[in-house]
This record gives sequence, structure tokens and C-alpha cells, in this order.
Amino acid sequence: MRKVDLCSSAEGTEVILATSSDEKHPPENIIDGNPETFWTTTGMFPQEFIICFHKHVKIEKLVIQSYLVRTLRIEKTASKEPFDFEQWVEKDLIHTEGQLQNEEIVARDGYATFLRFIIVSAFDHFASVHSISAEGLAVSTLS
Repeated sequence: MRKVDLCSSAEGTEVILATSSDEKHPPENIIDGNPETFWTTTGMFPQEFIICFHKHVKIEKLVIQSYLVRTLRIEKTASKEPFDFEQWVEKDLIHTEGQLQNEEIVARDGYATFLRFIIVSAFDHFASVHSISAEGLAVSTLS
């Protein structure tokens, strides 16, 4: 089995929910593979989005590119539907003035069908997520 970017829309992954949406910066931009696009929050926190893999995956490493995110919580579930999430990772990110935050998370127990990303707080009124990539393996299809 080869390792792939499990969060790529080319792999069939979708953003199925986002708490805010801007016409110019929709949530799909997080996984479109284009470094020029991003999703932006529309003020007020927490903000969240849910990624659906449409299969069972084992995530070994996550890389998140964001801007002005202060605290990020990631929850996961291996359910067939997006519920019964459990907290997986919570990180306080470093403020990087004028450049993207590149956060790499080496995953333990990374089995999931859905990931929920919660931006708990930010360094400003708005924050953005430019890309999420997840290195790992597809374990099985949803039956």
C-alpha cells in the first residue's frame, strides 16, 4: 500500500461542514491542493470544519497551513456518520507575523473516517486555513 495525501479532494475527500463561508474563500479551498486558495473564518470563535474521507484511514502525519490561528483542537471519529467525536490533538500555535503557520503533527492512533478541526481562538478577529494534508493509508472502504 502506498502512502497518499488522504485530505486531497483528488482522493475523494470532502469538507462536509464549516461554521462560516465566504464566497471568495469557501471551505473546499482547504483541500483543493492550490497554495493560492484558503478558507477564512468570519469572526467570532470557535469556528470549525469537518473533513470526510469516505473510507477508513490511518493518519500518520498531519500538516496544517494556517494564518492567525491561536488554539486548534482536532477531533476524530471512525463512525460511518459524523458523530461520537473524541478529542485527538490540541495545540497552541505560534504567532507568525506576515507568514503562514506550518504545523506538523505526528499522529498516534490516527484511525478515522471524519476529522473535526476546531479553531478555539485566534490572534485576530479572522483566521484562515490554507491547507490540510494527511499522510497515511486507506485501511478499508465504508460498508
